[in-house]
Amino acid sequence: MKEERFKKNLYAVIFSFFFLCSTSDLLLPRSPLAILTGGRWDLLQPSIGISAMHMQLLHNNKVVIFDRTDYGPSNLSLPSQTCRNATVFDCSAHSLLYDVASNTFRPLTLQSDTWCSSGSLNASGSLIQTGGYGVGERAVRIFTPCEGVSCDWVENRAYLSSRRWYSTNQILPDGRIIIVGGRRAFTYEFYPKNPGKSVFYLRFLAETRDPNEENNLYPFLHLLPDGNLFIFANRRSILFDFVNHRIVKEFPEIPGGDKRNYPSTGSSVLLPLFLTGENNRSKVSAEVLVCGGSPPGAFLKAARTIPRIFVGASRTCGRLKVTDPDPIWVMEQMPSPRVMPDMLLLPNGDVLIINGAANGTAGWEDATNAVLNPILYLPNEPDPTRRFEILAPTRIPRMYHSASLLLSDGRVLIGGSNPHRSYNFTARPYPTELSLEAYLPRYLDPQYARVRPSVLTVELAGNMMYGKSFSVTFVIPAFGMFDGGVSVRLVAPPFSTHSTAMNQRLLVLRVRRVAQLSAFAYKADVDGPTNSYVAPPGYYMMFVVHRGIPSEAVWVKL
Repeated sequence: MKEERFKKNLYAVIFSFFFLCSTSDLLLPRSPLAILTGGRWDLLQPSIGISAMHMQLLHNNKVVIFDRTDYGPSNLSLPSQTCRNATVFDCSAHSLLYDVASNTFRPLTLQSDTWCSSGSLNASGSLIQTGGYGVGERAVRIFTPCEGVSCDWVENRAYLSSRRWYSTNQILPDGRIIIVGGRRAFTYEFYPKNPGKSVFYLRFLAETRDPNEENNLYPFLHLLPDGNLFIFANRRSILFDFVNHRIVKEFPEIPGGDKRNYPSTGSSVLLPLFLTGENNRSKVSAEVLVCGGSPPGAFLKAARTIPRIFVGASRTCGRLKVTDPDPIWVMEQMPSPRVMPDMLLLPNGDVLIINGAANGTAGWEDATNAVLNPILYLPNEPDPTRRFEILAPTRIPRMYHSASLLLSDGRVLIGGSNPHRSYNFTARPYPTELSLEAYLPRYLDPQYARVRPSVLTVELAGNMMYGKSFSVTFVIPAFGMFDGGVSVRLVAPPFSTHSTAMNQRLLVLRVRRVAQLSAFAYKADVDGPTNSYVAPPGYYMMFVVHRGIPSEAVWVKL
């Protein structure tokens, strides 16, 4: 297997060297607040039969996609035998498995409603999917990857201790998954269940709920390097010790007054964690970014006034260095307002802000003025006026109930958008969207192929171990273009829904040395993550990044 991979990449190197012409700029261009041609779009499927409300990439490069089940029949049929033998809502599928490599999909069978639910991969790579609506509100559904066509959902409808509708999940250092909040659920619990007491009250969730609007659903969760949990809801955030069930500290409110959580939906990422110090067992800095949302009262004006009033969305982002002793929010302005944005960490460390609208809130037909241009945020750009770049637009609005995620080849998968109570293909200007497309960031442009690394081998004795070193062999197609600047990064694949990329994480590992093996081949000695606080157990995409250009990822298990 390794020999075949080596030959394949070596042939690609030779072809690239003789075919590709030189380029005057081998680094990604930067331009402040300019509409760029950066990136391009590819329509993968005009219809997959369902609207992609939820997505999860698996370690076999297949994507579990699902909608809610109470819309009525979808445009994707279940196999006749499945329909006869299973207890399902109708004879159409509301979930599917998408094969990235072949651009094909097959239906999966759901037996309870997954509407506005949550999920996380566990340490073994199975999707643990929780909650939903109706009989699905206490359900746990498990999807375990397989190479054939036999794998499907396995459900336990009565596992959870509380109803979980609009909750958020996060995998923890010990491999458990914490499930926080939900509509009128001011509690959290764990999967697998705690022995003894199984559900715990968190007053913070009740305090951050706005009367009539809520604005605290799908709270943002980030596991920090000290092992505590950052929880953000509405405008407030806390450092939470989930082991001893106590709030360690409350951070300052994010300035400006805008609400940030559903239905005034913004988004959040934990910026890349750098484990590159001389001793990466020392304290690791962590910084959280929150962008978008809507002003107070925006949901009521959009949903309950006649005629509807679509208030302009928030155009601010806030950065908080949560590991500082006395952190303060640093506010920045996006090029345009945005509600319901997705925020994804790209392998080179930039943040992609994609999907959403400029006016209104999340909810059925509660937003307008779709934002078609993605935005690139450059967290390490020292000049704040140059941190945002406007990228090439899509032609397909992605409004309420859309989703996106990073693929192992560096593309971004985008699907969904259904702001209606049922499938509505004639609504204008935002019909139900069943298509699937990919956004190709600028680092995938052909002009950068000469400096794009390709991973040949990863030298590991089984799984990647905490505190252990390993080696990566890679090639650079253009002779003489390697300048020694290379990084190795781990990206945790998130569960994506409602502008929340649960469990998303990017680790920049320490590269101890790089040795040249041949004209094109190099070997990097790398220190693995130090502990499960910085890197919870599970599967990660490992990218080699050279001059801002990432390789295709290989999967490693930690």
